[in-house]
Amino acid sequence: MEVADILHAQGAAFVAQHPWLNVQQRSVLRAIARCRTAALGGHVDRCDACGHQAISYNSCRNRHCPKCQAQARERWLHARERDLLDVPYVHVFFTLPHGLLPLAYRNSARLYTWLFQASAATLREVAAVPRHLGAEIGGLSILHTWGQTLVRHPHVHCVVPAGGLSADDERWVHPKYAGFFLPIKVLSRVFRGKFVDALRRAYDRDELDLTGGSEHLHAAVAWRPFVDALFDTDWVVYAKPAFGGAPAVLRYLGRYTHRVAISNHRLLVFDGEHVTFSYKDYARGDQHRRMTLTAMEFLRRFVQHILPRGFVRIRQSGFLANTCRVTRVARARTVLTTSSPPAPATDPTAPTP
Repeated sequence: MEVADILHAQGAAFVAQHPWLNVQQRSVLRAIARCRTAALGGHVDRCDACGHQAISYNSCRNRHCPKCQAQARERWLHARERDLLDVPYVHVFFTLPHGLLPLAYRNSARLYTWLFQASAATLREVAAVPRHLGAEIGGLSILHTWGQTLVRHPHVHCVVPAGGLSADDERWVHPKYAGFFLPIKVLSRVFRGKFVDALRRAYDRDELDLTGGSEHLHAAVAWRPFVDALFDTDWVVYAKPAFGGAPAVLRYLGRYTHRVAISNHRLLVFDGEHVTFSYKDYARGDQHRRMTLTAMEFLRRFVQHILPRGFVRIRQSGFLANTCRVTRVARARTVLTTSSPPAPATDPTAPTP
Protein backbone atom coordinates (compact mmCIF):
# COMPACT_ATOMS: atom_id res chain seq x y z
CA MET A 1 0.00 0.00 0.00
CA GLU A 2 1.50 3.31 -1.13
CA VAL A 3 0.46 6.90 -1.73
CA ALA A 4 1.20 6.15 -5.38
CA ASP A 5 -1.58 3.51 -5.40
CA ILE A 6 -4.11 6.13 -4.30
CA LEU A 7 -2.89 8.49 -7.02
CA HIS A 8 -3.14 5.78 -9.67
CA ALA A 9 -6.77 5.17 -8.71
CA GLN A 10 -8.01 8.67 -7.88
CA GLY A 11 -5.28 11.13 -8.88
CA ALA A 12 -6.80 12.20 -12.20
CA ALA A 13 -10.23 12.75 -10.64
CA PHE A 14 -8.67 14.67 -7.76
CA VAL A 15 -6.80 17.06 -10.07
CA ALA A 16 -9.92 17.57 -12.19
CA GLN A 17 -12.07 18.38 -9.13
CA HIS A 18 -9.52 20.75 -7.57
CA PRO A 19 -8.59 23.44 -10.10
CA TRP A 20 -6.90 25.48 -7.34
CA LEU A 21 -3.90 23.13 -7.35
CA ASN A 22 -0.76 25.04 -8.34
CA VAL A 23 1.93 23.92 -10.75
CA GLN A 24 4.20 22.65 -7.97
CA GLN A 25 1.47 20.51 -6.39
CA ARG A 26 0.50 18.98 -9.72
CA SER A 27 4.14 18.27 -10.50
CA VAL A 28 4.71 16.50 -7.17
CA LEU A 29 1.60 14.34 -7.56
CA ARG A 30 2.71 13.35 -11.05
CA ALA A 31 6.22 12.51 -9.83
CA ILE A 32 4.96 10.30 -6.97
CA ALA A 33 2.59 8.45 -9.30
CA ARG A 34 5.39 7.75 -11.81
CA CYS A 35 8.11 6.92 -9.26
CA ARG A 36 9.76 3.54 -9.89
CA THR A 37 7.57 2.80 -12.89
CA ALA A 38 8.38 2.36 -16.57
CA ALA A 39 7.34 6.01 -17.10
CA LEU A 40 10.68 7.15 -15.67
CA GLY A 41 12.75 4.49 -17.41
CA GLY A 42 15.03 2.00 -15.73
CA HIS A 43 17.79 -0.52 -16.20
CA VAL A 44 18.29 -4.27 -16.17
CA ASP A 45 20.25 -5.90 -13.35
CA ARG A 46 21.90 -9.21 -14.20
CA CYS A 47 23.53 -11.69 -11.83
CA ASP A 48 26.95 -12.76 -13.15
CA ALA A 49 26.70 -16.10 -11.34
CA CYS A 50 23.31 -17.42 -12.44
CA GLY A 51 22.29 -15.05 -15.19
CA HIS A 52 19.04 -14.00 -13.48
CA GLN A 53 17.78 -10.64 -14.69
CA ALA A 54 15.50 -8.09 -13.02
CA ILE A 55 14.27 -4.67 -14.10
CA SER A 56 14.88 -1.75 -11.73
CA TYR A 57 12.85 1.35 -12.49
CA ASN A 58 14.16 4.82 -11.71
CA SER A 59 13.05 6.89 -8.74
CA CYS A 60 11.52 10.33 -9.02
CA ARG A 61 13.82 11.69 -6.26
CA ASN A 62 11.18 14.20 -5.26
CA ARG A 63 11.55 15.34 -1.64
CA HIS A 64 7.81 14.83 -1.04
CA CYS A 65 7.82 11.22 -2.24
CA PRO A 66 7.55 8.60 0.54
CA LYS A 67 9.81 6.22 -1.43
CA CYS A 68 12.70 8.56 -2.19
CA GLN A 69 13.97 9.77 1.17
CA ALA A 70 16.17 7.00 2.58
CA GLN A 71 19.28 7.62 0.46
CA ALA A 72 18.90 11.40 0.66
CA ARG A 73 18.69 11.16 4.44
CA GLU A 74 21.83 9.02 4.69
CA ARG A 75 23.81 11.38 2.47
CA TRP A 76 22.69 14.39 4.51
CA LEU A 77 23.50 12.75 7.84
CA HIS A 78 26.94 11.74 6.60
CA ALA A 79 27.63 15.35 5.58
CA ARG A 80 26.55 16.62 9.01
CA GLU A 81 28.91 14.36 10.94
CA ARG A 82 31.73 16.87 10.65
CA ASP A 83 29.62 19.60 12.30
CA LEU A 84 28.71 17.71 15.46
CA LEU A 85 30.26 18.49 18.83
CA ASP A 86 30.96 16.09 21.66
CA VAL A 87 28.37 17.65 23.98
CA PRO A 88 24.78 16.80 24.89
CA TYR A 89 22.11 18.15 22.55
CA VAL A 90 18.65 19.57 23.24
CA HIS A 91 15.56 19.26 21.08
CA VAL A 92 13.34 22.37 21.13
CA PHE A 93 10.33 22.88 18.89
CA PHE A 94 8.22 25.95 18.11
CA THR A 95 4.62 25.71 16.92
CA LEU A 96 2.39 28.27 15.20
CA PRO A 97 -1.06 28.71 16.83
CA HIS A 98 -4.19 27.53 15.02
CA GLY A 99 -5.38 31.12 14.73
CA LEU A 100 -2.80 31.71 11.99
CA LEU A 101 -3.80 28.75 9.84
CA PRO A 102 -6.24 30.72 7.63
CA LEU A 103 -3.30 32.84 6.49
CA ALA A 104 -1.13 29.81 5.76
CA TYR A 105 -3.13 28.67 2.74
CA ARG A 106 -2.06 31.63 0.57
CA ASN A 107 0.98 32.85 2.49
CA SER A 108 2.72 29.61 3.37
CA ALA A 109 6.21 30.61 2.17
CA ARG A 110 6.13 33.84 4.20
CA LEU A 111 4.77 32.22 7.37
CA TYR A 112 7.21 29.33 7.21
CA THR A 113 10.13 31.72 6.64
CA TRP A 114 9.08 33.81 9.66
CA LEU A 115 8.74 30.64 11.68
CA PHE A 116 12.36 29.77 10.89
CA GLN A 117 13.63 33.28 11.50
CA ALA A 118 11.66 34.01 14.68
CA SER A 119 12.47 30.67 16.36
CA ALA A 120 16.20 30.85 15.57
CA ALA A 121 16.43 34.50 16.66
CA THR A 122 14.56 33.68 19.86
CA LEU A 123 16.96 30.92 20.82
CA ARG A 124 20.01 33.08 20.15
CA GLU A 125 18.60 36.12 21.95
CA VAL A 126 17.51 34.30 25.08
CA ALA A 127 20.73 32.26 25.22
CA ALA A 128 22.81 35.43 25.05
CA VAL A 129 21.29 36.75 28.30
CA PRO A 130 23.85 36.04 31.09
CA ARG A 131 21.28 34.88 33.65
CA HIS A 132 19.98 32.24 31.20
CA LEU A 133 23.20 31.05 29.54
CA GLY A 134 25.31 33.98 28.36
CA ALA A 135 26.66 32.38 25.21
CA GLU A 136 26.49 32.27 21.44
CA ILE A 137 24.67 29.11 20.42
CA GLY A 138 24.10 27.30 17.15
CA GLY A 139 21.15 25.28 15.99
CA LEU A 140 19.69 23.21 13.20
CA SER A 141 16.00 23.74 12.36
CA ILE A 142 13.72 21.37 10.45
CA LEU A 143 10.27 22.40 9.20
CA HIS A 144 7.29 20.08 9.51
CA THR A 145 3.87 21.33 8.39
CA TRP A 146 1.67 18.38 9.36
CA GLY A 147 0.06 16.66 12.31
CA GLN A 148 -0.46 12.92 12.63
CA THR A 149 -3.83 13.11 10.84
CA LEU A 150 -2.41 15.24 8.00
CA VAL A 151 -4.06 18.46 9.21
CA ARG A 152 -1.96 21.58 8.83
CA HIS A 153 0.28 21.96 11.91
CA PRO A 154 3.33 24.12 11.10
CA HIS A 155 6.24 23.71 13.55
CA VAL A 156 10.03 23.59 13.52
CA HIS A 157 12.22 21.08 15.31
CA CYS A 158 15.42 22.71 16.56
CA VAL A 159 18.37 20.54 17.59
CA VAL A 160 20.79 22.65 19.62
CA PRO A 161 24.09 21.86 21.38
CA ALA A 162 23.53 22.28 25.13
CA GLY A 163 25.78 25.28 25.60
CA GLY A 164 27.68 27.77 23.50
CA LEU A 165 30.73 29.93 22.96
CA SER A 166 31.49 32.72 25.43
CA ALA A 167 31.57 36.33 24.23
CA ASP A 168 35.38 36.30 24.12
CA ASP A 169 35.51 32.92 22.32
CA GLU A 170 37.79 31.57 25.05
CA ARG A 171 35.54 28.99 26.70
CA TRP A 172 32.51 26.79 26.23
CA VAL A 173 29.58 27.89 28.41
CA HIS A 174 27.63 24.95 29.83
CA PRO A 175 24.00 25.15 31.02
CA LYS A 176 23.74 26.45 34.56
CA TYR A 177 21.43 23.73 35.91
CA ALA A 178 21.12 19.99 35.39
CA GLY A 179 18.26 19.04 33.08
CA PHE A 180 17.58 22.66 32.11
CA PHE A 181 18.68 24.62 29.04
CA LEU A 182 16.62 27.80 28.52
CA PRO A 183 13.36 29.01 30.17
CA ILE A 184 10.43 27.81 28.08
CA LYS A 185 8.01 30.58 29.04
CA VAL A 186 10.54 33.22 28.07
CA LEU A 187 11.17 31.48 24.73
CA SER A 188 7.43 31.35 24.08
CA ARG A 189 6.86 35.06 24.71
CA VAL A 190 9.89 36.24 22.75
CA PHE A 191 8.99 33.94 19.84
CA ARG A 192 5.40 35.23 19.79
CA GLY A 193 6.55 38.84 19.82
CA LYS A 194 9.01 38.38 16.96
CA PHE A 195 6.55 36.51 14.77
CA VAL A 196 3.67 38.94 15.31
CA ASP A 197 6.01 41.84 14.60
CA ALA A 198 6.90 40.31 11.22
CA LEU A 199 3.19 39.73 10.55
CA ARG A 200 2.31 43.34 11.31
CA ARG A 201 5.09 44.70 9.12
CA ALA A 202 3.92 42.56 6.19
CA TYR A 203 0.35 43.82 6.62
CA ASP A 204 1.48 47.46 6.76
CA ARG A 205 3.45 46.94 3.54
CA ASP A 206 0.49 45.17 1.87
CA GLU A 207 2.61 42.03 1.33
CA LEU A 208 0.03 39.49 2.53
CA ASP A 209 -2.33 37.67 0.19
CA LEU A 210 -5.64 38.26 1.97
CA THR A 211 -8.01 36.60 -0.47
CA GLY A 212 -10.37 33.68 -0.14
CA GLY A 213 -11.22 32.92 3.48
CA SER A 214 -8.99 35.76 4.76
CA GLU A 215 -10.50 38.51 2.61
CA HIS A 216 -12.27 40.14 5.57
CA LEU A 217 -8.86 40.87 7.15
CA HIS A 218 -8.15 43.53 4.53
CA ALA A 219 -9.99 46.03 6.71
CA ALA A 220 -7.98 47.38 9.65
CA VAL A 221 -11.06 47.11 11.86
CA ALA A 222 -10.91 43.31 11.44
CA TRP A 223 -7.12 42.99 11.26
CA ARG A 224 -6.34 44.57 14.62
CA PRO A 225 -8.60 42.25 16.70
CA PHE A 226 -7.24 39.27 14.74
CA VAL A 227 -3.65 40.13 15.65
CA ASP A 228 -4.49 41.10 19.24
CA ALA A 229 -6.13 37.70 19.76
CA LEU A 230 -2.76 36.06 19.06
CA PHE A 231 -1.59 37.33 22.45
CA ASP A 232 -4.48 35.72 24.36
CA THR A 233 -2.71 32.35 24.62
CA ASP A 234 0.85 31.16 25.14
CA TRP A 235 2.45 29.90 21.95
CA VAL A 236 3.63 26.33 22.21
CA VAL A 237 7.36 25.93 22.75
CA TYR A 238 8.60 22.64 24.13
CA ALA A 239 12.03 21.28 25.01
CA LYS A 240 12.90 17.65 25.51
CA PRO A 241 15.60 16.62 27.99
CA ALA A 242 19.16 16.68 26.68
CA PHE A 243 20.34 13.52 24.92
CA GLY A 244 23.80 12.17 24.13
CA GLY A 245 26.67 13.22 21.91
CA ALA A 246 27.36 12.89 18.20
CA PRO A 247 26.21 9.27 17.56
CA ALA A 248 22.93 9.86 19.38
CA VAL A 249 22.37 13.11 17.50
CA LEU A 250 22.73 11.42 14.12
CA ARG A 251 20.22 8.73 15.06
CA TYR A 252 17.86 11.38 16.42
CA LEU A 253 18.11 13.64 13.38
CA GLY A 254 17.39 10.71 11.11
CA ARG A 255 13.86 10.61 12.48
CA TYR A 256 13.09 14.21 11.53
CA THR A 257 15.14 15.51 8.63
CA HIS A 258 13.67 13.86 5.54
CA ARG A 259 10.19 12.91 6.67
CA VAL A 260 7.18 13.53 4.45
CA ALA A 261 3.58 14.21 5.47
CA ILE A 262 2.80 10.48 5.71
CA SER A 263 4.95 7.41 5.11
CA ASN A 264 3.70 4.42 3.18
CA HIS A 265 3.98 2.09 6.16
CA ARG A 266 1.19 4.02 7.93
CA LEU A 267 -1.29 3.24 5.13
CA LEU A 268 -3.44 0.25 6.09
CA VAL A 269 -6.37 -0.14 3.69
CA PHE A 270 -7.44 1.39 0.38
CA ASP A 271 -10.62 0.07 -1.23
CA GLY A 272 -10.57 2.40 -4.19
CA GLU A 273 -12.68 5.07 -2.51
CA HIS A 274 -11.52 5.29 1.12
CA VAL A 275 -8.10 5.33 2.77
CA THR A 276 -7.45 4.00 6.28
CA PHE A 277 -4.19 4.90 7.99
CA SER A 278 -2.69 4.69 11.46
CA TYR A 279 -1.76 7.66 13.60
CA LYS A 280 -0.51 8.37 17.09
CA ASP A 281 -2.98 10.23 19.30
CA TYR A 282 -0.75 12.49 21.41
CA ALA A 283 -3.74 13.91 23.28
CA ARG A 284 -4.58 10.45 24.66
CA GLY A 285 -1.31 9.07 25.90
CA ASP A 286 0.25 8.43 22.45
CA GLN A 287 -2.31 5.73 21.68
CA HIS A 288 -2.17 4.20 18.22
CA ARG A 289 -5.44 4.73 16.37
CA ARG A 290 -6.90 4.47 12.88
CA MET A 291 -8.55 7.09 10.71
CA THR A 292 -10.54 6.58 7.50
CA LEU A 293 -10.90 9.35 4.93
CA THR A 294 -12.24 9.48 1.41
CA ALA A 295 -9.48 9.36 -1.18
CA MET A 296 -10.32 12.93 -2.17
CA GLU A 297 -9.98 14.22 1.39
CA PHE A 298 -6.79 12.24 1.94
CA LEU A 299 -5.20 13.75 -1.17
CA ARG A 300 -6.45 17.24 -0.24
CA ARG A 301 -4.73 16.97 3.13
CA PHE A 302 -1.59 15.55 1.52
CA VAL A 303 -1.12 18.32 -1.07
CA GLN A 304 -1.34 21.14 1.48
CA HIS A 305 2.05 19.97 2.79
CA ILE A 306 3.79 20.30 -0.56
CA LEU A 307 6.28 23.12 -0.12
CA PRO A 308 6.86 25.89 -2.66
CA ARG A 309 9.51 25.04 -5.22
CA GLY A 310 12.99 25.79 -3.90
CA PHE A 311 11.87 26.39 -0.31
CA VAL A 312 14.63 25.24 2.07
CA ARG A 313 13.16 23.17 4.91
CA ILE A 314 16.39 22.44 6.83
CA ARG A 315 18.30 25.51 8.00
CA GLN A 316 21.18 26.26 10.35
CA SER A 317 21.75 29.35 12.49
CA GLY A 318 24.07 30.87 15.07
CA PHE A 319 27.59 29.47 14.96
CA LEU A 320 26.26 26.65 12.76
CA ALA A 321 25.14 29.06 10.02
CA ASN A 322 26.59 28.33 6.57
CA THR A 323 28.55 31.60 6.47
CA CYS A 324 30.69 30.77 9.52
CA ARG A 325 30.11 27.11 10.40
CA VAL A 326 33.54 25.72 9.54
CA THR A 327 35.55 28.23 11.55
CA ARG A 328 33.10 28.47 14.47
CA VAL A 329 32.76 24.71 14.89
CA ALA A 330 36.55 24.41 14.84
CA ARG A 331 36.77 27.05 17.55
CA ALA A 332 34.12 25.30 19.62
CA ARG A 333 36.07 22.04 19.42
CA THR A 334 39.24 23.82 20.52
CA VAL A 335 37.72 25.39 23.62
CA LEU A 336 35.94 22.13 24.49
CA THR A 337 39.23 20.24 24.57
CA THR A 338 40.88 22.82 26.83
CA SER A 339 38.14 23.12 29.44
CA SER A 340 36.34 20.52 31.49
CA PRO A 341 32.61 20.96 32.14
CA PRO A 342 31.66 22.13 35.62
CA ALA A 343 29.21 20.05 37.59
CA PRO A 344 25.83 21.69 36.87
CA ALA A 345 23.94 22.88 39.92
CA THR A 346 20.51 21.65 40.75
CA ASP A 347 18.22 24.58 41.39
CA PRO A 348 14.74 23.55 42.55
CA THR A 349 13.43 27.03 41.77
CA ALA A 350 14.61 26.96 38.16
CA PRO A 351 11.86 26.59 35.54
CA THR A 352 11.69 23.18 33.90
CA PRO A 353 11.04 22.37 30.24
